[in-house]
Amino acid sequence: MLVEMVIDGLEVPEDGSARDSAADLLVRVAAGDRRAFAELYDLLSPRVFALILRVVVNRSQSEEVLQEVFLEIWQSAGRFAPNRGQGRSWVLTIAHRRAVDRVRASQSSSDRDVRVGVRDLDAARDVVEEAVEAQIEGERVVAALSALPEAQQEALILAYYGGYSQTEISALTGAPLGTIKTRMRDGLTRLRSELGVST
Repeated sequence: MLVEMVIDGLEVPEDGSARDSAADLLVRVAAGDRRAFAELYDLLSPRVFALILRVVVNRSQSEEVLQEVFLEIWQSAGRFAPNRGQGRSWVLTIAHRRAVDRVRASQSSSDRDVRVGVRDLDAARDVVEEAVEAQIEGERVVAALSALPEAQQEALILAYYGGYSQTEISALTGAPLGTIKTRMRDGLTRLRSELGVST
């Protein structure tokens, strides 16, 4: 409820006692005082959350960052030096750093996803390109086959498109095996010539 009030523009008062008490609470938290930590959380979490939400924008991520900030405060409160600054500012600095880190991590993840997507898009384009090239090559082969004598066409089509062996082609066509071998050899030679392929 208090968090919503802060977000809607109602702020926690910034009187000197709040600032001083944050510093006092941090000193006690550094000594391992759990009650002081709970008081510090109650005192500053609305303002810390509002700052994080302004930077991160996403509410659920902001809640995660809030938890990370207070965990870091619990673990590193001993680094707070009361003589060098206010406790509230120290906490807000940690919160701002964590929020910026989260935005950078999210952006990095998004950039990585875009790079993977572009790579996958390139791969898909390559597949299309290969299919088109295969189609064009197939059309060239069909045109070259049609330029061969019918007997050579028949032998090559049965062998390469039908999957028949030379012996099976001989049985299917009724031509001697030696004739089928000659037709295929001569047909392949002429086909290479028609396609412009060197032997």
